[in-house]
Amino acid sequence: MIEEATPTSDPGSALPGRRRPVPLAATVAAFVEELGAARGLSAQTTRAYRADLDGLLRFGARRGIGAMDALTLELLRDWLWEGSEGGLARSTIARRASSVRTFTRWASEAGLLPTDPGVRLRMPKGSSHLPRVVPADHVREMLDVLADRAAGDDPRALRDHAIVELLYASALRVSELVGIDVADLDRGRLTVRVLGKGGKERVVPFGVPAHDAVGAWLERGRPALLADATAAGDAMFLGDRGGRLGVRSVYRTIARILGAESGQGPSGPHTFRHTAATHLLDGGADLRAVQELLGHASLGTTQIYTHVSSARLREVYRTAHPRA
Repeated sequence: MIEEATPTSDPGSALPGRRRPVPLAATVAAFVEELGAARGLSAQTTRAYRADLDGLLRFGARRGIGAMDALTLELLRDWLWEGSEGGLARSTIARRASSVRTFTRWASEAGLLPTDPGVRLRMPKGSSHLPRVVPADHVREMLDVLADRAAGDDPRALRDHAIVELLYASALRVSELVGIDVADLDRGRLTVRVLGKGGKERVVPFGVPAHDAVGAWLERGRPALLADATAAGDAMFLGDRGGRLGVRSVYRTIARILGAESGQGPSGPHTFRHTAATHLLDGGADLRAVQELLGHASLGTTQIYTHVSSARLREVYRTAHPRA
């Protein structure tokens, strides 16, 4: 059991009801230990809980959160949302939600949380549709509109243009995009280093249009939003308040950009990942090369894009062939 630390010489700690924060990482460790020792769960089940909660710890660390009292419903929703937008399977998201609900209930009952934020946590809705793909000519029109808006040097327009160009050029996950630091970009070689699922690092290419859009953002947009260098750190993409851009902010931006685009399926950042992969295969790219670009551990995961391409081919055949 985690015990709250005794007050220190900090004057504020002597105030009635004022206690030092309970460390999140230590609480997770105590919870996992109890799962195996007190509840008698199998080693495999315990490892699954540990893996899920380690993911939450890493997510919290990126947000500068290391104490139990910062474990809010909003933070848990953002964590699940990042996984969902990052392409995790619905079953994985469901397991994560279950793990964290069990953890917060235990912590609340132990007096380590004033309330249980996991009670109201719900899994993000999944989709039974094939990945949404935007036609190439529509992508070009979209990017032309964003480029025109960015020509006025509004920092947010410059940022939005750079984000969409990079998402489409490199088929990035949204979590990879927001995790990019300025030093990860090699503008000379037209590559960017990203940290993918499972902490796996890879280097992915991008084209000249993305190079130009990102360059304009770094030179004319980012400095205008860099209100607090300490809060932003080395983050390449910044939010409106000057800190590192968050996953949900990118989702809202892309949903707005794709709002008028027809088609089924979610209108989030992953749309450009699906679209880039499908366009590469349509253009004759090797499936294994696309797998490497996407950072998929299994070729089977990448093969869904061959199904999308086949579906589009059947639709073209149906509408164009006189004997269809």
